[in-house]
Amino acid sequence: MIFDNELLDGLLEKAAQNERLRTNLDLRNSPDDESQRMLNALMPGTVVPVHKHDDTSETIMVLRGRAEEIFYDAEGRETARYLLDRDEGKYGIQVPAGQMHTIVPQVPTVIVEFKAGRYK
Repeated sequence: MIFDNELLDGLLEKAAQNERLRTNLDLRNSPDDESQRMLNALMPGTVVPVHKHDDTSETIMVLRGRAEEIFYDAEGRETARYLLDRDEGKYGIQVPAGQMHTIVPQVPTVIVEFKAGRYK
């Protein structure tokens, strides 16, 4: 699989047509693969619930677009906000295990996500 403009354009088109305003492409080798590796196309207005991964960190890299990764404390208060923008040289972030977080796309955005363990 080549990650080119055609692939990213297609994912963003699907995301725009999805009521959740996002879609993903599973990059695992098989359903038995115990990792999470995916492309995630996010349109402005999508809501990614605040969540955490207790046992693993998560790596997020921007392939196209611009988004903010937002960290929260256990009481739901925002503690940090990081702009991810390839054009500004801010390519991605490592989210520590146990860190409450979400991502908010500012423009149509495609990210790649990696973490240990299946998506739950």
